[in-house]
Amino acid sequence: MEIVTIDQRNIMVGIRPIEPCDESTLYASEVMSIGRAVAKVRRESGAARAAARTLLGQLGFPPMAIPKTRSGVPIWPTGVVGSLAHHVTVAAAAIAGTKKIAALGIDIEPNEPLPENLIALIATPSERRMYDLHTLKRRDLFVLKEAVYKACFPMDRQFLEFQDVEIDTFARSGHVSKANRTFSLELIISKNVIGVAYSRPNEVDAPLQNQRPSP
Repeated sequence: MEIVTIDQRNIMVGIRPIEPCDESTLYASEVMSIGRAVAKVRRESGAARAAARTLLGQLGFPPMAIPKTRSGVPIWPTGVVGSLAHHVTVAAAAIAGTKKIAALGIDIEPNEPLPENLIALIATPSERRMYDLHTLKRRDLFVLKEAVYKACFPMDRQFLEFQDVEIDTFARSGHVSKANRTFSLELIISKNVIGVAYSRPNEVDAPLQNQRPSP
């Protein structure tokens, strides 16, 4: 498994391929929390949790179950905040200690062009003015907005649409208008596009300012 650290090593991100036997790595409580999911979903969930367990081991935690709540939020051990993600072939997890990071979200997509008919759904009017078509056709905004949602939802329990999140890749920040929260962003691009959103304890939430036009 590949491990990447960000925010001065405060956040660990684990990335691993999804294997045919990954559903067998699920703990009983995880299977119960997932419910009657098809084998494909169990396999993807198992891979993401296997990645998370490896990261937790780096912090000194023994192997443990990571079930989820009814609203789908993973349940982490005390002192840890984290997030899980996957697409068809690759799973990812991000974790951090709550003394340094208060909220954390991750999303992953294959590094492929976004269907052009989805641009208007995902990008806000100001984002469509800010970024050129090449940028809008990438999956960067998609994964960053999904990561922001995963970081924000456990705090506010609000469901967000893509239009509720404004991304400034120049400032590496994402603002949620509904909750008036601003998150720091990281983008990891290789064969996959991975978005990470996070905020620190006692960090002041403020709207995006001084947005610059696309060069």
